[in-house]
Amino acid sequence: MDLKIIYLCFFGFLAQFIDSIAGGGGLISIPALFAFGIPPHFALGTNKFGAMFGTVSSSIGFIQSKNIHIPLLKYMIPCTIIGAILGVNTVLMIDQKILSGIILILLVVVCLYTVFKKDLGSKDRFSGMNTKNILIGCTIAFGLGFYDGFFGPGTGSFLIFSFITFLGFDFLLSCGNGKVLNAFSGIASFIVFALHGKVIYSVGIPLALSMILGAIVGTKLAIRKGAKLIKPLFLIVSLGFIIKLSLNVIQ
Repeated sequence: MDLKIIYLCFFGFLAQFIDSIAGGGGLISIPALFAFGIPPHFALGTNKFGAMFGTVSSSIGFIQSKNIHIPLLKYMIPCTIIGAILGVNTVLMIDQKILSGIILILLVVVCLYTVFKKDLGSKDRFSGMNTKNILIGCTIAFGLGFYDGFFGPGTGSFLIFSFITFLGFDFLLSCGNGKVLNAFSGIASFIVFALHGKVIYSVGIPLALSMILGAIVGTKLAIRKGAKLIKPLFLIVSLGFIIKLSLNVIQ
């Protein structure tokens, strides 16, 4: 096997391992694809192909452990699919760097809020199914579905934060709910990229296999350790993404 593929599979495993716990796996896998010499749109499409299998594997783990909220997700899933489709079609037309500065500011705010609000995500405070929560959920799903299709890295982290802050779920339920939504937005995004011929399957298939393995290991660890593991790793991933985006903006 080509040594470059082995390196890519290692980073694919690591990306999905981290993503299944705290989101932000694209922070690792997309730069790895760029380093592999793959052009941006093909890198995004190929990453979606691999990550799709990883997020589905992770979602199955959370579903089996019953760490998701199905009544709310059934409203959110169609919204995130629509958002993702629009996001991919948008990114294929414009330069992604337009979004980098905005995302950087948002991530800094998210990190600071998470650090200073000590009890964030420690308990499940979801107030139940009502019109307000459904509308909030659908807005989150559409917006982050669009972002996932348009750019991608950090979507899982934003989903976790949104489920905790705006809907009151704890870290473990937020991680499970976010992973299910991310799986659907990832599948929708991949289909659009594939229809535009932006997926390199010779790279994507080994990447997908490594990501499935990473997702299985990471999900089991997240379910077993809960918020004690998810919250600090969430902050580390977010900080790494802030540094990466800051360097992009400076360049």
